[in-house]
Amino acid sequence: MLKKLLLVVLVIVSLAACKKDKGNDTTKENDSIAKNEMVNVSIVDFYTKAQDLVDKKIKITGIVDHVCKHSGKKIFLVADGATEGVHVNSEKRFDENLNGSQVTVIGIVREMIVDEAYCQKLDETNVSDNHEASETRKLAQYYRDSMATAGVDHLSFYSVEFIKFEE
Repeated sequence: MLKKLLLVVLVIVSLAACKKDKGNDTTKENDSIAKNEMVNVSIVDFYTKAQDLVDKKIKITGIVDHVCKHSGKKIFLVADGATEGVHVNSEKRFDENLNGSQVTVIGIVREMIVDEAYCQKLDETNVSDNHEASETRKLAQYYRDSMATAGVDHLSFYSVEFIKFEE
């Protein structure tokens, strides 16, 4: 009886070890993410990988399509073959002469989550201008409609928090 029990335990341990080995079979990219190293990401692939890269350091190259004229603290990167661009946000102003330049940005992927609580905050925002208040409520309703259409309880918007340009 003891031999049979020992044999069953040995088989279970062997199976668990096999599953563990298979579970640890990762790509170099996932190994880099796990080690908190910088990951190279193309603009074309950014949105398909962003969810797995939140709070991770990345390197991304693109053409500066736009430097925000209001704050100067945002740029929009684009690339051939990409259906979407990538927003890069900074604490400091970007030089407006970056427009049209190819740059390589090192930064951290950030996620903004829009859910019902966020929409309620938009609805409750005290705005002095009635037009601006109306636009804010329309945005909240747009987010709610988008969540309902997609059948989800939140929307995720990804951007890159600027650290530096690669030289």
